[in-house]
Amino acid sequence: MFQLMITMLEKLGIIVTIALVLTRLPFFRDMIYRDSLHMRHQITAIVFFGAFGIIGTYTGVAFNASTMQFNPWADVLGPDEAIANSRVIGVVLAGLFGGYRIGIGAGLIAGIHRFTLGGFTAVPCSLATVIAGVLSGIFYRRSRNVKLSTALLIGAGAEAIQMLVILLLARPFDQAWSLVSVIGLPMIAANGIGAALFLLIIQSVVSEQQKAGAEQTQKSLRIADETLGYMRQGMTPQSASAVCAILYREMNAIAISMTDSSHILAHIGAGDDHHQPGAPIQTEVTRQVLRQGEVVVTGEDELHCRHASCVLSAAVVAPLKRRGETIGTIKFYYDSPKEITDVVLEFIRGLSVLLGNQIELADADKANQLKKEAEIKVLQAQISPHFLFNSLNTVISLIRSNPSEARRLLVHLSHFFRQNLKGTTEERTTLETELKHVKAYLTIEEARFADKLRVTYEVDDDILARTLPPLTLQPLVENAVKHGLRKHSGAGCVTIFIRRAAGGIEVAVDDDGIGMPASLVERLRSRWNGEADEREDSERSEQQPESEWHDAERGAGVGLYNVDRRLRLMYGEGAGLHIMSTYGEGTRVSFKLPTEGEITNGPEDQSADRG
Repeated sequence: MFQLMITMLEKLGIIVTIALVLTRLPFFRDMIYRDSLHMRHQITAIVFFGAFGIIGTYTGVAFNASTMQFNPWADVLGPDEAIANSRVIGVVLAGLFGGYRIGIGAGLIAGIHRFTLGGFTAVPCSLATVIAGVLSGIFYRRSRNVKLSTALLIGAGAEAIQMLVILLLARPFDQAWSLVSVIGLPMIAANGIGAALFLLIIQSVVSEQQKAGAEQTQKSLRIADETLGYMRQGMTPQSASAVCAILYREMNAIAISMTDSSHILAHIGAGDDHHQPGAPIQTEVTRQVLRQGEVVVTGEDELHCRHASCVLSAAVVAPLKRRGETIGTIKFYYDSPKEITDVVLEFIRGLSVLLGNQIELADADKANQLKKEAEIKVLQAQISPHFLFNSLNTVISLIRSNPSEARRLLVHLSHFFRQNLKGTTEERTTLETELKHVKAYLTIEEARFADKLRVTYEVDDDILARTLPPLTLQPLVENAVKHGLRKHSGAGCVTIFIRRAAGGIEVAVDDDGIGMPASLVERLRSRWNGEADEREDSERSEQQPESEWHDAERGAGVGLYNVDRRLRLMYGEGAGLHIMSTYGEGTRVSFKLPTEGEITNGPEDQSADRG
């Protein structure tokens, strides 16, 4: 009896293997975490645990009740033979984890198989296997985890019932009694311990997985919380340095680096002697990620750093995307490619998406802020005492001399203010509506300046249905009239172009006014790109007086800046404003609306504005 106990406990090692396999199967995770299973998973569970029971049968020990001899492996049984086995473990666990349906299903599969092996206990053992499924199903609790004590008692109890059924149904009775007296206690103990051991392994593995998942989740949330405040400032060297420092502290990497599309924004850790902020991108793999927009894992041979003594030997380079467009990379360097496990790789993929979402959130914050500023600008224009005073004075001067013209100007003034008000509530408008708004404004200005202002239009009428953000064209025209023509000695001309161009629709406003010096244009570009301009005042053009230079720069404030930023945020960097100006000759401010669904890439100075 003792020898049989040792033999059966040794074969419980198979249970350990099955338990480890089981923790990897999707249906079993559903059994643990859900109150009910889909039909497909129920069938899978029945088949699996039924097969588990069959394995328990085959790994049992054959016992001859006549000769009292054991055979280490059970195959086909003779008329005097039975099996000391661990079949009920699979059936019991099926019922405890999945309920009576899965318990009975697994019991039927394992029981029918046992019947086909023969032996004088074939019928009682088959029946007892089904009873084990029913018994364990009774103890199934939908919303509770299975306890070790429950598995131990049910496993031992199911085997005790099997011994009782053998005594009741197996014939001849003396052989049944001999069998039970020899294998009864070892089987009851082994199956009870086996069921508890199986459950213990399951719970340990699942607990470790949950613990690891919880740690990863906690780390992800911590990183998200700490980086959000910096990434909402945009991808600047300062925010990138702070984010890299956070990731360097949280990740087991030897260095962390962040780039935009052409330069290193920040690098923390090994290699910082030559991977310095502001320097061009050093590695070919980074350029590859920028082109392809996919995560790349690379070793030393593929890094191709320009610095011969670079210590960086393995890296994961992940793209940073904004609305699907790769605008930079985040790089994690390791001592060896072996350190880049599947868990690390998936975590980095998640961080890449997280940082990209934070960048988009930063853009959304900027867009909301710009919208608010634009609304304030429009409201100010509605009650601007200078514009309203000058417009009404013009109307008053015409009431007696030219009543019809005065009435026409009032209609245009009403249309202008009404369109300003609509622009604060609409997300999009058409080029046709924008053009009408501009014409209303210019009609009033032409009446004020008489023969000092000429306006011409070059418009393709068949593209006026194209949509764009409201209040986009009027600030460009106002800019040309107020700043471009203010020092013009004679009649000034403003030309408005709306025409087809390669890759989209070009909208431009030209004036033949005073223009701007190159230094002012460059200064405005720096301001619009968010760069600190540290040039000395000595760079300002000697041709332009100090007060005029300052007023022109200040004039390029909220209005055109908002137009540029809203175009970029809606259509991509290629859709920002583009300025060309020659001092003493005039200025052109333009932008391009890309083909519907397309984002274009424009020149570097598309973010410039002017006053």
